[in-house]
This record gives sequence, structure tokens and C-alpha cells, in this order.
Amino acid sequence: MRGSQTPGLVFQPNVYHAMQRGIQQMVDAIRPTLGPTAGGVAIDPIHTTESLPEFLDDGGLIARRIIELRNRDVDMGAMLVRSLLVRQSEDMGDGTATTAVLLEAIFQAGVRYIAAGGNAMKLRRHLESAIPNLQDALAENSFRIAGEEQLKRVAASLCNDDEMADLIGESFDLIGEYGRLEIREDYGRTLRREYVQGTYYYSGAVSSALFPEGSANRSDMDNTSVFICNFEINDHRELFPVLKAAHEAGISSLLIITTNMSDAAVSLLTTNNSRMDTFKVMAVKLPGLNATDRIQAMEDISLLTGATPLIKEAGDTLERVTTGHFGKARRIWVDKRTFGLVGGRGDKRKLIAHLERLQRFYHTTHDHEERERARKRIGNLQGGSVTLWVGGFTETEIALQKSLAERTRQAMYLAMQGGVVPGGGIGLLACRQALQQQAKSTRDTDERAAYNILIEALAAPARTIWCNAGYDPSEVMAKLQHKRPAIGFDARSGLMINMADEGIVDSLLLMQSCVRNAISTAALALTVDVLVHVSNPEMIGKPE
Repeated sequence: MRGSQTPGLVFQPNVYHAMQRGIQQMVDAIRPTLGPTAGGVAIDPIHTTESLPEFLDDGGLIARRIIELRNRDVDMGAMLVRSLLVRQSEDMGDGTATTAVLLEAIFQAGVRYIAAGGNAMKLRRHLESAIPNLQDALAENSFRIAGEEQLKRVAASLCNDDEMADLIGESFDLIGEYGRLEIREDYGRTLRREYVQGTYYYSGAVSSALFPEGSANRSDMDNTSVFICNFEINDHRELFPVLKAAHEAGISSLLIITTNMSDAAVSLLTTNNSRMDTFKVMAVKLPGLNATDRIQAMEDISLLTGATPLIKEAGDTLERVTTGHFGKARRIWVDKRTFGLVGGRGDKRKLIAHLERLQRFYHTTHDHEERERARKRIGNLQGGSVTLWVGGFTETEIALQKSLAERTRQAMYLAMQGGVVPGGGIGLLACRQALQQQAKSTRDTDERAAYNILIEALAAPARTIWCNAGYDPSEVMAKLQHKRPAIGFDARSGLMINMADEGIVDSLLLMQSCVRNAISTAALALTVDVLVHVSNPEMIGKPE
């Protein structure tokens, strides 16, 4: 928000001092949210129309809300952490608090080593080279999860809400690792779950005039033919070939999926529905916010129903419509905002091959948005989805519950797809043994320092969890020294337990992401030697 300021340069050792303060202040704001008994952060209302503070327990959202610190040198370190946590939240949906405390522990220990005479560039290189080894060590301790009871226990360790965990665990047992789980706000006081059969899209009827009278703006049709195109039908006469082909085939009900339709074209379909009892037509808008989304929706629906889509860019026209272009579905339902189909009659082998291609793309792409889009397509094509309705006594409670359910959902996707490691920071503690062996075998001072820094830093998340729960981290750590690797400390009960057996786990993919992002960012920060301030920095907009 700062406008004009005095330009200048900041050199060492003031750079490290400022970066340390900025990183510490930002991480201290996130630290309370780590663990099953963690607290939250209250933030002044952003908008003048709001009177109550905003209560947050999501590290990514807290980082978004902190857009500037008063001291511009300290602000550099804080904004470095902010950028990292926002990226972590966007890419993985969770793990921001773990990433934050790891980053701070590595950076603070690195600064001490460099101040004692260590080489920053060599230290950075050795820290970054340890990332693959740590990720492999995490993978060696991982295992897969399956079955309703195990899924419930995993969900409970993620959200610390038994009722929510039961519903989410049951839901994922039904829909699988790519399935569609919608989280919606409800104004009841309890959680409830609704199973939706088939596939549905957020795109409704082109006009309310197409709904039968007294139908409450909903239409249900059985054994319905499906016609798909990406045309904007402006002239009602363009529909004549479609309707003619349907009549010749003896079709009793037809769903037309198109980009848009003029009032005249809607009137033609409305007149047809009012005069003919044996042939009903419904038209919906092609799903998607852009051309790419619409083409993908056409591809998916055509494979589900067996329809042959007509594509404007390919030179297709409505004049060449035949009965061969129609697909089929056992049941269709349409309302003002959505439409769905159950029992599509497409070629099962082609659909399975398409799903396999999407799954390969999901696991190979590095683009978060593309990966998420692919997962949603897979879930939709598999059919069947669950809607979780989240309620509460106040708007604030409903918002918190919805945010918690969304984070738990994202973590469950990752856990089912990539496996899990013992939670509560124990999975990271188990990786220290591999680093200790490497530290003993090397003769390079900087390399040994890097390993020792990471050995201590990997204990930071567990120590933070125990501290947030009111326990002395040193005492807990001392007790764990005499326990088997699978044994950890349950911060809720205060007991030593087998973390995996009790379902207290973390997603392998999430932990690997936390380790990679924290180490690489801390290593980069350790090589910053100069801070440059310009006179007119770019203004920062409102946080999302």
C-alpha cells in the first residue's frame, strides 16, 4: 500500500538481520495454526462494512491477508514467506504451516553458520542437493490407504472433527481418489451428505420457458437422445434438420446441448413441446467458461452418451445432422443452473481409454490448474458424486467449517493418490536417520553443516505441534528417543501411540512438497546479499 518512499540499498549484515525479523514475524503469525489443538488468528476486517474481526486458521489465507509490514527491510523477508505460502496453498491446498516452520528453522540455522564463517553459495548447493534424498526417505516410510474405516481415521487426523471426518471418509469410500466431492454452505446446524447419481454440469436450460408448467423449473426425461454442438443458434430454422432427424428416428425426448440459442429458436421448441405429447425437447447451454472448457465438455459428454458432436471450427453445419449424431442416456434432468445425465450409452471401451489418458495427464502435468481440471473431468466421467452441506450457528462458523472441509478434501485427494506417511511431524523425524548417515560419511564441512541444519529443522514441525498443544517439546523428544520409529506422540491425548494404526497421517505428496519448497526458498534467501528499494514501488491491491 506504500506510495512514494526513499530509494536505497541495504548490505550485509543488515540484510540478514532484516530478513530474519521479517521471516520470523510472518512465521509467528502462521505457527499457531499447526497441529490438532492449534489456535487461530484474528485479523481486522478488510472492508469498512464489516465490524467483526476475521478469525482464520488457514495459513495460506493468513499469509494472503498480510500484505505489508511497516519496516521496508523487514518486509522483504515477510513477503518472501508470503509468496512461498500462497504458492504452497494454491498448488497443494494445505501444508502452509509445516512449510513455514521448516523454512524459518533452516534459514535461522543457516544464518548462524554463515556468520561463523561458512560459505553461503556452497551451503545453498548442499541444501538443495539433499531434497531428492529427503523425498526418497519420505517415500520409503509411506503406505497406501483404503477402506471406509481407514479413510475415516485419516480424515479425522486432518480435520479433527469426528462428525465431518465420518462423512468425508464415507464419501471418499464411495467416489474414490478422483471422485467429485462438492462442499456447500448450509444454514442448518449440522453437517449432512447428499449422493448424486450420474454426471452433472453447472450449466442450465437456455430459457425458463422450456420448463413445463408447474414443474418448479425442473425437467426430467427418460430414455433421452442427446445432440451436441458448439453453435450459437440464432435462426430458428437451423433447428429444422435436428428436429426432422429426431422425428424420423421415432425419438420421444431430445436434449440439445449448444452454446446459445435465440428467443426465436426457444419459441420453436416451446411450441413443439406444447403441441406434441409424444416428443419433448429441452435445450441447455454447453458447459464451460471458455472455448477450451467447452471443447473438453463436448468430448466428455459425447463419450458418455455416444453422441457425435458438431464442431463449428471443423466446418460442421446443422444441415448435415442425421440420427447417427444422436447419443443416448437412460435419464436426463435439467434445472435453471445445472443439468445431469444418468446411464449414458457410450462405448465403454472408448470411455475407459479416455479416462486412462486423463489419469496419465493428471500425474505428469506440473500445471496446478490443468491438473485440477483433469481431476474434475475424471470424477465427472466416473459418475456419481457427493455433496457435503456444511452448517453452523453463525456466518463466521459456517465459513470456518467450509474452509476446513475444503482443506480436508484436498488433503484426502493427495493421500489417496500418493499414499501417506506417519503424521504429527513423525514422518519428517524419521527422515533424519538418512541425513545422519550422510553427515557422518562426508568430509566436506559445508555439506556436513547442511545435513546438520536439516536434521534439526526436520524436528521443527513436531516441536511446534507439541508446543501448541501445551507440552514441553524437549520432554516429548526425549521420550521418543527410546521408542520405535512408528511410534509418535498424540498431541490430543498426550499418549505415545502407533501413528499409522490410529490414522494420524500426512499425505506423502504434501510432505514432499513442503520439504522441497521450504528448503529451496530458505537456500535462496541465504544467498541474498543486497536489498534494493525503489522510490515508487508498484501498488499492491486488495488481498483475495
